[in-house]
Order: sequence, then C-alpha cells, then structure tokens
Amino acid sequence: MRKLLFLLPGTTKKFHCGGLFAEQKTLALAQQLCAAEVVTYRQREPDKPYLPDLLQQPHLDDVIFVVSWGFDVPKLVKKLTQYPVIYHAHSSEYGFRLPARIPIVTVSRNTLGYWGQRSPHTLLYYLPNEISPEFANLQCDREIDVLVHARKSSSYLLNQLIPALKPKVNVQVIDGFVDSLAELFNRSKVYLYDSAEYWAVQGVTEGFGLQPLEAMACGCQVFSSVNHGLSDYLDPGFNCQKIAGCSTAFDVQRILRTVQNYQPPSGIEPLLLEYRKDNILRRLGMILTELNEFFDHQRASSNDIAPLNLQRIVGLRLHTLVYKVKKKLLNP
Repeated sequence: MRKLLFLLPGTTKKFHCGGLFAEQKTLALAQQLCAAEVVTYRQREPDKPYLPDLLQQPHLDDVIFVVSWGFDVPKLVKKLTQYPVIYHAHSSEYGFRLPARIPIVTVSRNTLGYWGQRSPHTLLYYLPNEISPEFANLQCDREIDVLVHARKSSSYLLNQLIPALKPKVNVQVIDGFVDSLAELFNRSKVYLYDSAEYWAVQGVTEGFGLQPLEAMACGCQVFSSVNHGLSDYLDPGFNCQKIAGCSTAFDVQRILRTVQNYQPPSGIEPLLLEYRKDNILRRLGMILTELNEFFDHQRASSNDIAPLNLQRIVGLRLHTLVYKVKKKLLNP
C-alpha cells in the first residue's frame, strides 16, 4: 500500500482550526493502516518534510499526496500533476474543478453530493470525521443551563438570543480555546450553534460541524442551524431543535422549556456508531485498498470518458432542443 503524504500549510498555532485538527485525526487513523506523515508547504517545520524540498527528490513512485486546504488545492494539484493525488474534501463551494484522475474523499454526505454533481466521472468516497471517545455522557451534574461558542455564531445568536436568555438562565459563552470541550458539554444542558450566517459570509460551506455532534454525544440538547454538513446528522424535532425559528421569543420559550425539563437526547448511540473510530477505520481501509488499485490501473490506461464540462453541457442541451424541434415538425 502506498505511503500517504498529508499536505498541510503548517501545523503551528497560526494554522490552528477545525480543518487542521480533523486532518490530523485522519492522519492518526491512517497511520494504523499504512505509512503516513505530514508534509508542510507554506512554512518549514523542523520535524516535518517540506514540499518544495521533497519534490526535488527521486523515488516518489509509491506515495499518494493528500490535499485538503480548500483555497490551496488548485495550485497544489498543478504542482503534483505527475503524482497520485487524493482530495480530502471538507467544505465545498470553493469554485474549482478537479480532473477525473483525482479521487475525492468527503467528510459529509452533503459534500459528497456536491462533488457527485460537479465531478460525475471521479471516484468518490464518504469518510466522516471521528468523534473521539472522550465525547460521551458521563452523567455529571449540569450547572450550565446554556452553552455557546462565540466563534462562527450568528449576530442574532450573540446580540438577540443570548441577551434575552441571560436574565432567565445560567448562560456561558466560550470565547477562545478551552482545555476540555467534552467536560464543558458534560456540565451543560443545552448547546446553541448557529453557523449559517458565518459560512454565508465566508462563501464556502460548513464541511462537517463537529461541535453539535460532540455536544449531543455528551448529553446536551442541541439548538442549531442545519446548513450544509450539519444536515448529515441533525434531525430537527427528533435529535435536535432548529434555532432561529420564527422569533427570539419563540426560541427563548423552547430553550427555557428544554432547560426546565432537561433530559439527554434519546437514540444518540446508534447514530454515533457511524462516527466512532472502529467504523471509520473499517471504511478507511476499504477506501485505501480501492484507491491503490485505481492508481495501479491509472498507470496503464487513459481516461476515455468524456468530461461533463460547460462545452459538453451546451452541446447536449442543443442536441435536446434540435430533437424536440424535429419531433414537433414531424408530428404537428
């Protein structure tokens, strides 16, 4: 099995974000199945290979480059035209297209559907992010009524809903890094998450949305937006509630009722099995086996499937139009 080289701009604090941490988790899982390591490309780091140096070396026949940093993907793909490449897709809507030679592994079914339409002749796979074992309901006392993470939260959540809730219940707003998010979730009854506005401004999608699922795993009742990757697992009315419903007063009413009658969400454990380590390792093993077979085949053959590009779409539409006109003329 080929060695996996995960391309990251860097791993120091200035690159810290959910995408980096998720990619590092995937690397750790991959290392249980094959050789894998991080390669940086924006900054040199003393304990990691640096991409410009690596590409000067021979003997890169048996590696697969894994690209994931959305805005950097097109230029990385251009540099790696002669090597096997996988795109590990988190968010979507970056606007680029990829050649069919590059398989795409997506972290959500939402992103899978995006690439299924955009790249219909590309190998596609679904590999969700892992929910770590520490995210579990420890049956703790829950002295925090409502927990909110300020980052990615909408102006409605921060400036209307939270001020309306604070006089009535114990609200804690996280604004920065915390040592143990799992511990905070286990101390909270309700978790609020509203990222639709944030991602609309960014112009890309919520790739997965780990925190609402992690909160549910710890026993929180979740009020959330249901944009993009969140729709993979959130089921409003059944395992969560849709936030920003009708009015601030209506949200306050529902949240207060949930706090006063708190019960952990039901039926969560079967849902979580899809995102736990054992299932992801099983899926990753199958995906890597198929990808190695694909790259073996790619060496000995050329792609003979016509791409579904704009030119071909226009041609197909014109063909359909001509057919309809002919049919109407022959059968007035």
